[in-house]
Amino acid sequence: MAELSDPKIAEAYEDVRSDKTDTNWLLIDYESDRSERLQLTQTGTGGLTELREVLDDSKASYAYARVQYSNDKESTREKFVLIVWIGSQCKVMRKAKISVHAADVKAVLRVYSIEVAAREKDDMNEEPIILRLRKAGGASYDGI
Repeated sequence: MAELSDPKIAEAYEDVRSDKTDTNWLLIDYESDRSERLQLTQTGTGGLTELREVLDDSKASYAYARVQYSNDKESTREKFVLIVWIGSQCKVMRKAKISVHAADVKAVLRVYSIEVAAREKDDMNEEPIILRLRKAGGASYDGI
């Protein structure tokens, strides 16, 4: 099991979910290569574009992001995305534990519309994620 007892994780989660702050993503990493303890690494206000730039190819990480998009001319929506990042140079033993640890992370970062399994930074491009959010959202008036 992954350990998520760092109180900063819960604080950052609430911060990302809050309409009163500009924080729109958080990043959680393992304390060390051998540790199963997760800690808050970073938060930001620059959306998926900024988050994408801080992902490390040698790590497995978890991220949570608030994504804002227009569904039509009249409305703007905000949805939440859980990202499971496995960098291309992540160690084999770490990769092997991701599915079990992801379940622990989902118990803490529990409210999200879609999960994104990202293996390369292109998996974090905003456009396909927004398309998935629109489909998951149900009501679409522009044929998506």
